[in-house]
Amino acid sequence: MAHLGSRRGRALALPVGLALTASLGFLAPGAASAAELSDAPAAVATNGPKLSYVVNVDGGRWTAASVKKAIAAAGGEVVVSYDQIGVIVVHSQNPEFAKTIRQARGVVSAGSTRTAPLTVQSDDAVDEGAQTLSAAEAKAAAERATDEQDPLEPLQWDLPAIKADKAHQKTLGSKRVTVGIIDTGVDDTHPDLAPNFDAAKSANCVSGKPDTTAGSWRPNVGESDHGTHVAGTIGAAKNGIGVTGVAPGVKLAGIKVSTPDGFFYTEAVVCGFVWAAEHGVDITNNSYYTDPWMFACKNDADQKALIEAVTRATRYAERRGTVNVAAAGNSKFDLAADSILDNSSPNDTTPGDRVIDPKECFDYPAMLPGVVTVSATGAKDLKASYSNYGLGVIDVAAPGGDSTVYQAPDAPAVNGRILSTTVNGGYNYKAGTSMASPHAAGVLALIKSTHPHASPAALKALLYAQADDRACTNPYDIDNDGKIDAVCEGGKNKNGFYGAGLIDALDAVQAKAGQVLIAEVE
Repeated sequence: MAHLGSRRGRALALPVGLALTASLGFLAPGAASAAELSDAPAAVATNGPKLSYVVNVDGGRWTAASVKKAIAAAGGEVVVSYDQIGVIVVHSQNPEFAKTIRQARGVVSAGSTRTAPLTVQSDDAVDEGAQTLSAAEAKAAAERATDEQDPLEPLQWDLPAIKADKAHQKTLGSKRVTVGIIDTGVDDTHPDLAPNFDAAKSANCVSGKPDTTAGSWRPNVGESDHGTHVAGTIGAAKNGIGVTGVAPGVKLAGIKVSTPDGFFYTEAVVCGFVWAAEHGVDITNNSYYTDPWMFACKNDADQKALIEAVTRATRYAERRGTVNVAAAGNSKFDLAADSILDNSSPNDTTPGDRVIDPKECFDYPAMLPGVVTVSATGAKDLKASYSNYGLGVIDVAAPGGDSTVYQAPDAPAVNGRILSTTVNGGYNYKAGTSMASPHAAGVLALIKSTHPHASPAALKALLYAQADDRACTNPYDIDNDGKIDAVCEGGKNKNGFYGAGLIDALDAVQAKAGQVLIAEVE
Protein backbone atom coordinates (compact mmCIF):
# COMPACT_ATOMS: atom_id res chain seq x y z
CA MET A 1 0.00 0.00 0.00
CA ALA A 2 1.15 3.52 -0.65
CA HIS A 3 1.68 4.25 3.03
CA LEU A 4 3.84 1.31 4.10
CA GLY A 5 6.12 2.01 7.04
CA SER A 6 4.07 4.91 8.37
CA ARG A 7 1.49 3.22 10.53
CA ARG A 8 0.71 0.45 12.94
CA GLY A 9 -0.23 -2.10 10.32
CA ARG A 10 2.64 -1.51 7.95
CA ALA A 11 6.18 -2.83 7.72
CA LEU A 12 8.71 -1.27 10.07
CA ALA A 13 11.98 0.13 8.81
CA LEU A 14 14.70 -2.05 10.34
CA PRO A 15 18.06 -3.34 9.12
CA VAL A 16 18.03 -5.05 5.71
CA GLY A 17 16.55 -8.52 6.01
CA LEU A 18 15.00 -7.73 9.36
CA ALA A 19 11.93 -5.71 8.37
CA LEU A 20 8.99 -6.32 10.66
CA THR A 21 5.29 -6.05 10.28
CA ALA A 22 4.06 -3.68 12.91
CA SER A 23 0.86 -2.82 14.54
CA LEU A 24 -0.95 -1.28 12.03
CA GLY A 25 -5.25 0.89 16.24
CA PHE A 26 -23.35 -3.00 19.08
CA LEU A 27 -26.15 -2.24 17.57
CA ALA A 28 -29.34 -3.24 19.34
CA PRO A 29 -32.06 -4.22 16.90
CA GLY A 30 -33.35 -1.06 15.29
CA ALA A 31 -30.68 1.13 16.86
CA ALA A 32 -29.17 2.06 13.50
CA SER A 33 -31.45 3.07 10.71
CA ALA A 34 -30.93 4.06 7.08
CA ALA A 35 -33.11 6.91 5.93
CA GLU A 36 -35.30 6.93 2.87
CA LEU A 37 -34.26 9.94 0.83
CA SER A 38 -36.12 12.20 -1.49
CA ASP A 39 -34.40 13.52 -4.59
CA ALA A 40 -31.91 16.27 -3.83
CA PRO A 41 -32.77 19.72 -5.22
CA ALA A 42 -31.51 20.29 -8.73
CA ALA A 43 -29.34 23.18 -7.50
CA VAL A 44 -27.18 20.82 -5.43
CA ALA A 45 -23.99 19.80 -7.21
CA THR A 46 -23.50 16.04 -7.62
CA ASN A 47 -20.49 16.07 -9.91
CA GLY A 48 -17.79 15.69 -7.28
CA PRO A 49 -16.04 12.51 -6.15
CA LYS A 50 -18.19 10.24 -4.02
CA LEU A 51 -16.96 10.64 -0.47
CA SER A 52 -17.99 9.36 2.93
CA TYR A 53 -18.81 11.76 5.76
CA VAL A 54 -19.65 11.68 9.44
CA VAL A 55 -22.18 14.20 10.71
CA ASN A 56 -22.26 14.66 14.49
CA VAL A 57 -25.51 15.98 15.92
CA ASP A 58 -26.67 17.18 19.30
CA GLY A 59 -30.10 17.11 20.87
CA GLY A 60 -31.31 13.53 20.56
CA ARG A 61 -33.34 11.60 17.99
CA TRP A 62 -35.67 14.49 17.07
CA THR A 63 -32.66 16.59 16.10
CA ALA A 64 -31.23 13.67 14.14
CA ALA A 65 -34.47 13.36 12.17
CA SER A 66 -34.33 17.05 11.26
CA VAL A 67 -30.66 16.79 10.30
CA LYS A 68 -31.40 13.83 8.04
CA LYS A 69 -33.76 16.02 6.02
CA ALA A 70 -31.03 18.63 5.73
CA ILE A 71 -28.60 15.92 4.61
CA ALA A 72 -30.93 14.91 1.79
CA ALA A 73 -31.39 18.54 0.77
CA ALA A 74 -27.60 18.95 0.65
CA GLY A 75 -27.21 15.99 -1.69
CA GLY A 76 -26.29 13.41 0.90
CA GLU A 77 -27.42 9.82 1.30
CA VAL A 78 -27.62 8.40 4.82
CA VAL A 79 -25.79 5.07 5.05
CA VAL A 80 -26.51 4.49 8.73
CA SER A 81 -27.48 6.63 11.69
CA TYR A 82 -26.12 5.84 15.13
CA ASP A 83 -28.74 7.83 16.98
CA GLN A 84 -27.53 6.51 20.35
CA ILE A 85 -24.35 8.58 19.97
CA GLY A 86 -25.55 11.19 17.48
CA VAL A 87 -23.31 10.14 14.57
CA ILE A 88 -24.68 9.84 11.03
CA VAL A 89 -22.66 8.24 8.22
CA VAL A 90 -23.36 9.84 4.84
CA HIS A 91 -22.25 9.46 1.22
CA SER A 92 -22.32 12.45 -1.10
CA GLN A 93 -20.97 13.69 -4.41
CA ASN A 94 -21.68 17.32 -3.57
CA PRO A 95 -18.24 19.00 -3.21
CA GLU A 96 -19.83 21.51 -0.81
CA PHE A 97 -21.66 18.91 1.28
CA ALA A 98 -19.63 19.26 4.49
CA LYS A 99 -19.63 23.05 4.36
CA THR A 100 -23.38 23.10 3.73
CA ILE A 101 -24.43 20.59 6.38
CA ARG A 102 -22.36 22.30 9.07
CA GLN A 103 -24.83 25.19 8.82
CA ALA A 104 -27.83 23.00 9.62
CA ARG A 105 -29.44 23.35 13.03
CA GLY A 106 -28.37 20.58 15.41
CA VAL A 107 -25.11 19.78 13.59
CA VAL A 108 -22.10 20.00 15.91
CA SER A 109 -19.48 19.01 13.34
CA ALA A 110 -19.20 17.25 10.00
CA GLY A 111 -16.35 16.14 7.83
CA SER A 112 -15.16 13.81 5.11
CA THR A 113 -13.65 10.61 6.44
CA ARG A 114 -11.22 10.35 3.51
CA THR A 115 -9.53 12.35 0.79
CA ALA A 116 -9.88 9.69 -1.92
CA PRO A 117 -13.15 8.62 -3.55
CA LEU A 118 -14.98 5.60 -2.17
CA THR A 119 -13.90 3.51 -5.15
CA VAL A 120 -10.14 3.99 -4.64
CA GLN A 121 -8.01 0.90 -4.05
CA SER A 122 -4.31 0.39 -3.59
CA ASP A 123 -2.24 -2.06 -5.57
CA ASP A 124 -0.47 -3.18 -2.40
CA ALA A 125 -2.98 -5.00 -0.22
CA VAL A 126 -0.84 -7.36 1.81
CA ASP A 127 1.22 -6.62 4.94
CA GLU A 128 4.92 -6.92 4.33
CA GLY A 129 7.71 -8.03 6.64
CA ALA A 130 6.19 -10.95 8.51
CA GLN A 131 8.73 -13.67 9.17
CA THR A 132 7.72 -17.27 8.67
CA LEU A 133 8.12 -20.00 11.24
CA SER A 134 10.44 -22.66 9.84
CA ALA A 135 9.65 -26.34 10.11
CA ALA A 136 12.94 -26.86 11.96
CA GLU A 137 12.02 -24.24 14.57
CA ALA A 138 8.58 -25.77 15.03
CA LYS A 139 10.01 -29.28 15.43
CA ALA A 140 12.65 -28.15 17.92
CA ALA A 141 10.05 -26.24 19.94
CA ALA A 142 7.69 -29.21 20.09
CA GLU A 143 10.51 -31.39 21.37
CA ARG A 144 11.24 -28.86 24.15
CA ALA A 145 7.60 -28.31 25.15
CA THR A 146 6.55 -29.61 28.55
CA ASP A 147 3.30 -31.45 29.18
CA GLU A 148 1.74 -28.14 30.25
CA GLN A 149 2.78 -26.30 27.10
CA ASP A 150 1.38 -26.16 23.59
CA PRO A 151 3.93 -27.30 20.96
CA LEU A 152 5.10 -23.81 19.92
CA GLU A 153 4.93 -22.21 23.35
CA PRO A 154 8.71 -22.54 23.99
CA LEU A 155 9.16 -19.96 21.20
CA GLN A 156 6.80 -17.50 22.91
CA TRP A 157 9.23 -15.53 25.08
CA ASP A 158 6.50 -12.92 25.51
CA LEU A 159 4.39 -15.13 27.80
CA PRO A 160 6.95 -15.52 30.61
CA ALA A 161 7.94 -11.86 30.11
CA ILE A 162 4.54 -10.89 31.56
CA LYS A 163 4.21 -14.04 33.72
CA ALA A 164 1.27 -15.27 31.67
CA ASP A 165 2.58 -18.83 31.90
CA LYS A 166 2.31 -18.66 35.68
CA ALA A 167 -1.07 -16.93 35.52
CA HIS A 168 -2.37 -19.88 33.46
CA GLN A 169 -1.78 -22.14 36.45
CA LYS A 170 -4.46 -20.11 38.22
CA THR A 171 -6.84 -19.33 35.38
CA LEU A 172 -7.03 -19.54 31.60
CA GLY A 173 -9.82 -17.00 31.56
CA SER A 174 -13.58 -17.31 31.50
CA LYS A 175 -15.79 -18.19 28.54
CA ARG A 176 -18.10 -15.47 29.82
CA VAL A 177 -15.51 -12.82 28.87
CA THR A 178 -15.23 -11.66 25.26
CA VAL A 179 -12.45 -9.69 23.60
CA GLY A 180 -13.32 -7.96 20.34
CA ILE A 181 -10.55 -7.64 17.77
CA ILE A 182 -11.32 -4.43 15.87
CA ASP A 183 -8.94 -4.99 12.99
CA THR A 184 -8.45 -6.41 9.48
CA GLY A 185 -10.60 -9.44 10.17
CA VAL A 186 -10.09 -12.73 11.99
CA ASP A 187 -9.73 -16.15 10.37
CA ASP A 188 -11.90 -18.06 12.80
CA THR A 189 -11.28 -21.32 10.94
CA HIS A 190 -7.76 -21.48 12.38
CA PRO A 191 -7.56 -24.51 14.71
CA ASP A 192 -6.04 -22.38 17.48
CA LEU A 193 -8.85 -19.78 17.26
CA ALA A 194 -11.93 -21.77 16.33
CA PRO A 195 -12.51 -23.21 19.86
CA ASN A 196 -12.79 -19.71 21.34
CA PHE A 197 -14.48 -17.81 18.53
CA ASP A 198 -17.94 -16.28 18.98
CA ALA A 199 -19.57 -15.67 15.60
CA ALA A 200 -22.67 -14.13 17.18
CA LYS A 201 -20.57 -11.22 18.45
CA SER A 202 -18.65 -10.77 15.19
CA ALA A 203 -19.36 -8.52 12.20
CA ASN A 204 -17.96 -6.68 9.21
CA CYS A 205 -18.10 -2.91 9.79
CA VAL A 206 -16.07 -1.76 6.78
CA SER A 207 -18.94 0.19 5.18
CA GLY A 208 -19.82 1.86 8.46
CA LYS A 209 -22.90 -0.36 8.81
CA PRO A 210 -22.57 -3.83 10.40
CA ASP A 211 -22.77 -6.86 8.12
CA THR A 212 -23.36 -10.12 10.00
CA THR A 213 -23.24 -12.43 7.01
CA ALA A 214 -21.47 -15.63 8.07
CA GLY A 215 -17.72 -15.25 7.59
CA SER A 216 -17.91 -11.54 6.71
CA TRP A 217 -15.49 -10.87 9.59
CA ARG A 218 -12.73 -12.92 7.96
CA PRO A 219 -9.93 -11.44 5.82
CA ASN A 220 -10.45 -12.25 2.17
CA VAL A 221 -7.76 -13.86 0.03
CA GLY A 222 -4.88 -11.39 -0.33
CA GLU A 223 -5.96 -9.26 2.63
CA SER A 224 -3.86 -8.75 5.72
CA ASP A 225 -3.52 -11.44 8.40
CA HIS A 226 -2.95 -8.71 10.99
CA GLY A 227 -6.19 -9.24 12.89
CA THR A 228 -5.70 -13.00 12.92
CA HIS A 229 -2.22 -12.55 14.43
CA VAL A 230 -3.60 -10.19 17.09
CA ALA A 231 -6.40 -12.64 17.91
CA GLY A 232 -3.92 -15.45 18.56
CA THR A 233 -1.91 -13.33 20.97
CA ILE A 234 -5.04 -12.57 22.96
CA GLY A 235 -6.78 -15.91 23.01
CA ALA A 236 -5.27 -18.80 21.06
CA ALA A 237 -6.67 -21.89 22.78
CA LYS A 238 -4.53 -24.04 25.05
CA ASN A 239 -5.46 -27.16 23.16
CA GLY A 240 -2.28 -29.03 22.35
CA ILE A 241 -1.98 -27.19 19.02
CA GLY A 242 0.39 -24.39 18.02
CA VAL A 243 0.66 -21.35 20.29
CA THR A 244 -1.01 -20.22 23.51
CA GLY A 245 -2.76 -16.88 23.99
CA VAL A 246 -2.43 -14.59 27.00
CA ALA A 247 -6.02 -15.48 27.93
CA PRO A 248 -6.56 -18.86 26.23
CA GLY A 249 -9.91 -19.51 27.89
CA VAL A 250 -11.82 -16.37 26.88
CA LYS A 251 -14.01 -15.79 23.85
CA LEU A 252 -12.90 -13.89 20.76
CA ALA A 253 -14.98 -11.76 18.40
CA GLY A 254 -13.84 -10.51 15.02
CA ILE A 255 -14.93 -6.97 14.13
CA LYS A 256 -13.56 -6.17 10.70
CA VAL A 257 -13.02 -2.46 10.00
CA SER A 258 -10.27 -2.45 7.37
CA THR A 259 -10.94 -2.01 3.65
CA PRO A 260 -9.49 -4.58 1.23
CA ASP A 261 -6.49 -2.32 0.71
CA GLY A 262 -5.93 -1.79 4.41
CA PHE A 263 -7.49 1.58 5.31
CA PHE A 264 -9.23 2.05 8.65
CA TYR A 265 -11.74 4.83 8.06
CA THR A 266 -13.75 6.66 10.72
CA GLU A 267 -17.17 5.30 9.84
CA ALA A 268 -15.91 1.71 10.15
CA VAL A 269 -14.19 2.42 13.47
CA VAL A 270 -17.34 4.05 14.87
CA CYS A 271 -19.37 1.03 13.78
CA GLY A 272 -16.83 -1.28 15.45
CA PHE A 273 -17.04 0.38 18.84
CA VAL A 274 -20.83 0.66 18.80
CA TRP A 275 -21.13 -2.99 17.75
CA ALA A 276 -18.86 -4.06 20.59
CA ALA A 277 -20.76 -1.95 23.09
CA GLU A 278 -24.10 -3.48 22.18
CA HIS A 279 -23.02 -7.11 21.82
CA GLY A 280 -21.47 -7.89 25.17
CA VAL A 281 -17.82 -7.34 24.23
CA ASP A 282 -15.86 -6.73 27.44
CA ILE A 283 -12.56 -5.55 25.94
CA THR A 284 -11.67 -4.24 22.49
CA ASN A 285 -8.20 -4.30 20.98
CA ASN A 286 -7.33 -1.57 18.49
CA SER A 287 -3.99 -2.03 16.75
CA TYR A 288 -4.30 0.72 14.13
CA TYR A 289 -4.71 4.43 13.70
CA THR A 290 -7.73 5.84 11.95
CA ASP A 291 -6.94 6.77 8.34
CA PRO A 292 -6.18 8.90 6.46
CA TRP A 293 -4.60 11.18 9.08
CA MET A 294 -1.87 9.84 11.35
CA PHE A 295 -2.88 12.76 13.58
CA ALA A 296 -6.30 14.37 13.25
CA CYS A 297 -6.35 18.03 14.31
CA LYS A 298 -9.12 19.87 16.11
CA ASN A 299 -8.41 23.09 14.21
CA ASP A 300 -9.43 21.47 10.92
CA ALA A 301 -13.19 21.29 10.35
CA ASP A 302 -13.12 17.84 8.73
CA GLN A 303 -10.60 16.27 11.10
CA LYS A 304 -12.37 17.71 14.14
CA ALA A 305 -15.51 15.83 13.12
CA LEU A 306 -13.60 12.54 12.80
CA ILE A 307 -12.15 12.86 16.30
CA GLU A 308 -15.59 13.75 17.68
CA ALA A 309 -17.28 10.74 16.08
CA VAL A 310 -14.77 8.17 17.34
CA THR A 311 -14.63 9.80 20.78
CA ARG A 312 -18.39 9.47 21.08
CA ALA A 313 -18.15 5.81 20.09
CA THR A 314 -15.36 4.92 22.54
CA ARG A 315 -17.10 6.70 25.40
CA TYR A 316 -20.36 4.95 24.58
CA ALA A 317 -18.59 1.59 24.63
CA GLU A 318 -17.03 2.31 28.01
CA ARG A 319 -20.37 3.44 29.45
CA ARG A 320 -21.75 0.07 28.32
CA GLY A 321 -18.97 -1.77 30.17
CA THR A 322 -16.24 -2.14 27.53
CA VAL A 323 -12.55 -1.40 28.10
CA ASN A 324 -10.82 -0.13 24.96
CA VAL A 325 -7.11 -0.85 24.42
CA ALA A 326 -4.99 0.66 21.63
CA ALA A 327 -1.48 0.49 20.20
CA ALA A 328 0.67 3.60 20.64
CA GLY A 329 2.19 3.53 17.14
CA ASN A 330 5.48 2.68 15.47
CA SER A 331 7.02 5.97 14.37
CA LYS A 332 9.41 6.53 17.31
CA PHE A 333 7.46 9.69 18.12
CA ASP A 334 7.44 11.36 21.52
CA LEU A 335 3.68 11.86 21.78
CA ALA A 336 4.23 14.37 24.61
CA ALA A 337 6.54 16.59 22.55
CA ASP A 338 5.73 20.20 21.73
CA SER A 339 5.58 19.36 18.03
CA ILE A 340 5.82 16.39 15.68
CA LEU A 341 6.54 16.29 11.94
CA ASP A 342 3.84 14.22 10.24
CA ASN A 343 4.89 13.56 6.65
CA SER A 344 2.56 10.65 5.91
CA SER A 345 -0.88 12.28 5.92
CA PRO A 346 -3.25 12.01 4.20
CA ASN A 347 -2.20 8.49 3.32
CA ASP A 348 -5.01 7.73 0.88
CA THR A 349 -4.00 10.40 -1.65
CA THR A 350 -0.87 12.58 -1.59
CA PRO A 351 0.78 13.09 1.80
CA GLY A 352 2.69 16.24 2.67
CA ASP A 353 4.81 17.62 5.47
CA ARG A 354 3.02 19.27 8.36
CA VAL A 355 4.10 20.07 11.90
CA ILE A 356 1.43 19.19 14.43
CA ASP A 357 0.91 19.81 18.13
CA PRO A 358 0.03 16.45 19.77
CA LYS A 359 -2.00 18.30 22.39
CA GLU A 360 -4.34 19.42 19.60
CA CYS A 361 -3.83 16.69 17.02
CA PHE A 362 -4.48 13.08 18.00
CA ASP A 363 -3.46 9.62 16.87
CA TYR A 364 -6.87 8.09 17.49
CA PRO A 365 -8.23 5.99 19.08
CA ALA A 366 -4.95 5.60 21.03
CA MET A 367 -4.82 9.18 22.31
CA LEU A 368 -8.50 9.53 23.17
CA PRO A 369 -9.63 9.90 26.80
CA GLY A 370 -10.29 6.60 28.56
CA VAL A 371 -8.47 4.42 26.02
CA VAL A 372 -5.59 2.29 27.38
CA THR A 373 -2.51 3.28 25.35
CA VAL A 374 0.21 0.62 25.07
CA SER A 375 3.87 1.00 24.10
CA ALA A 376 6.02 -1.93 22.98
CA THR A 377 8.99 -3.68 24.57
CA GLY A 378 11.38 -6.24 23.14
CA ALA A 379 12.78 -9.48 24.51
CA LYS A 380 15.19 -7.61 26.80
CA ASP A 381 12.38 -5.57 28.38
CA LEU A 382 13.58 -2.36 26.72
CA LYS A 383 11.36 -0.02 24.74
CA ALA A 384 11.18 -1.42 21.23
CA SER A 385 13.23 0.51 18.68
CA TYR A 386 10.15 1.68 16.74
CA SER A 387 7.67 2.29 19.56
CA ASN A 388 6.08 5.67 20.15
CA TYR A 389 6.33 6.94 23.72
CA GLY A 390 5.43 9.97 25.81
CA LEU A 391 5.01 10.93 29.45
CA GLY A 392 1.34 11.15 30.31
CA VAL A 393 0.32 9.42 27.07
CA ILE A 394 1.58 5.85 27.52
CA ASP A 395 -0.43 3.94 30.13
CA VAL A 396 1.41 0.61 30.17
CA ALA A 397 4.04 -1.32 28.23
CA ALA A 398 3.78 -4.84 26.83
CA PRO A 399 5.83 -7.16 24.61
CA GLY A 400 5.62 -6.12 20.97
CA GLY A 401 8.87 -7.61 19.79
CA ASP A 402 11.87 -6.02 18.13
CA SER A 403 14.68 -6.85 15.76
CA THR A 404 16.50 -9.92 17.05
CA VAL A 405 19.71 -7.94 16.49
CA TYR A 406 18.56 -5.31 18.99
CA GLN A 407 16.83 -7.53 21.56
CA ALA A 408 17.45 -11.26 21.23
CA PRO A 409 15.34 -13.60 23.38
CA ASP A 410 16.74 -16.23 25.72
CA ALA A 411 16.71 -19.82 24.52
CA PRO A 412 14.73 -21.78 23.55
CA ALA A 413 13.10 -18.81 21.78
CA VAL A 414 15.01 -17.81 18.65
CA ASN A 415 13.23 -14.73 17.26
CA GLY A 416 12.78 -11.33 18.88
CA ARG A 417 9.37 -10.86 17.28
CA ILE A 418 6.01 -12.17 18.50
CA LEU A 419 4.88 -15.59 17.28
CA SER A 420 1.16 -15.96 16.69
CA THR A 421 -1.52 -17.27 14.35
CA THR A 422 -1.85 -16.39 10.68
CA VAL A 423 -4.40 -17.27 8.01
CA ASN A 424 -4.86 -20.76 6.60
CA GLY A 425 -3.94 -22.43 9.86
CA GLY A 426 -0.37 -21.16 9.97
CA TYR A 427 1.91 -19.22 12.33
CA ASN A 428 4.34 -16.36 11.80
CA TYR A 429 6.32 -13.65 13.58
CA LYS A 430 5.39 -9.98 13.64
CA ALA A 431 6.53 -7.00 15.69
CA GLY A 432 4.97 -3.66 16.52
CA THR A 433 2.84 -1.89 19.07
CA SER A 434 0.08 -3.84 17.30
CA MET A 435 1.53 -6.91 18.97
CA ALA A 436 1.92 -5.14 22.35
CA SER A 437 -1.66 -3.95 22.65
CA PRO A 438 -3.22 -7.46 22.49
CA HIS A 439 -1.01 -8.58 25.38
CA ALA A 440 -2.60 -5.85 27.51
CA ALA A 441 -6.06 -6.75 26.21
CA GLY A 442 -5.41 -10.37 27.18
CA VAL A 443 -4.36 -9.42 30.71
CA LEU A 444 -7.49 -7.28 31.05
CA ALA A 445 -9.52 -10.32 29.96
CA LEU A 446 -7.90 -12.37 32.73
CA ILE A 447 -8.70 -9.62 35.26
CA LYS A 448 -12.30 -9.49 34.04
CA SER A 449 -12.48 -13.29 34.35
CA THR A 450 -11.28 -13.10 37.95
CA HIS A 451 -13.45 -10.10 38.83
CA PRO A 452 -16.51 -10.36 36.56
CA HIS A 453 -18.38 -7.45 38.17
CA ALA A 454 -15.52 -4.95 38.05
CA SER A 455 -16.26 -1.77 36.11
CA PRO A 456 -14.09 -0.60 33.20
CA ALA A 457 -12.51 1.99 35.50
CA ALA A 458 -11.65 -0.69 38.07
CA LEU A 459 -10.27 -3.04 35.42
CA LYS A 460 -7.98 -0.33 34.09
CA ALA A 461 -6.89 0.68 37.58
CA LEU A 462 -6.00 -2.93 38.40
CA LEU A 463 -4.05 -3.27 35.16
CA TYR A 464 -1.98 -0.21 36.06
CA ALA A 465 -1.57 -1.10 39.73
CA GLN A 466 -0.34 -4.63 39.00
CA ALA A 467 2.12 -3.59 36.28
CA ASP A 468 5.79 -4.06 37.15
CA ASP A 469 7.61 -0.75 37.56
CA ARG A 470 10.15 -0.05 34.84
CA ALA A 471 12.49 2.87 35.35
CA CYS A 472 13.46 5.10 32.45
CA THR A 473 16.03 3.61 30.11
CA ASN A 474 18.52 6.47 29.75
CA PRO A 475 20.68 6.78 27.78
CA TYR A 476 18.66 4.92 25.17
CA ASP A 477 20.83 3.86 22.24
CA ILE A 478 19.03 0.75 21.01
CA ASP A 479 21.23 0.20 17.94
CA ASN A 480 24.53 0.97 19.74
CA ASP A 481 25.66 3.51 17.17
CA GLY A 482 26.65 6.07 19.78
CA LYS A 483 23.63 8.30 19.16
CA ILE A 484 20.72 8.73 21.59
CA ASP A 485 17.58 7.39 19.94
CA ALA A 486 15.00 8.69 22.43
CA VAL A 487 14.82 10.35 25.84
CA CYS A 488 12.61 8.92 28.56
CA GLU A 489 11.01 11.38 30.98
CA GLY A 490 9.46 10.58 34.34
CA GLY A 491 10.18 8.37 37.33
CA LYS A 492 10.16 4.67 38.11
CA ASN A 493 6.42 4.52 38.78
CA LYS A 494 5.31 6.47 35.72
CA ASN A 495 7.34 7.48 32.70
CA GLY A 496 7.21 8.10 28.98
CA PHE A 497 8.63 4.76 27.84
CA TYR A 498 6.70 2.31 30.00
CA GLY A 499 3.83 4.23 31.57
CA ALA A 500 2.83 2.52 34.82
CA GLY A 501 5.13 -0.37 33.92
CA LEU A 502 5.26 -3.71 32.13
CA ILE A 503 1.98 -5.57 32.44
CA ASP A 504 1.97 -8.52 34.87
CA ALA A 505 -0.60 -11.24 34.23
CA LEU A 506 0.15 -13.17 37.42
CA ASP A 507 -0.24 -10.21 39.76
CA ALA A 508 -3.32 -9.17 37.85
CA VAL A 509 -5.16 -12.45 38.45
CA GLN A 510 -4.06 -12.50 42.08
CA ALA A 511 -5.59 -9.10 42.85
CA LYS A 512 -7.92 -9.37 45.84
CA ALA A 513 -11.50 -8.19 46.06
CA GLY A 514 -10.41 -5.34 48.33
CA GLN A 515 -8.11 -4.04 45.61
CA VAL A 516 -11.03 -4.02 43.21
CA LEU A 517 -13.05 -1.92 45.63
CA ILE A 518 -10.16 0.51 45.99
CA ALA A 519 -9.86 0.69 42.21
CA GLU A 520 -13.59 1.38 41.93
CA VAL A 521 -13.25 4.32 44.33
CA GLU A 522 -10.19 5.71 42.58
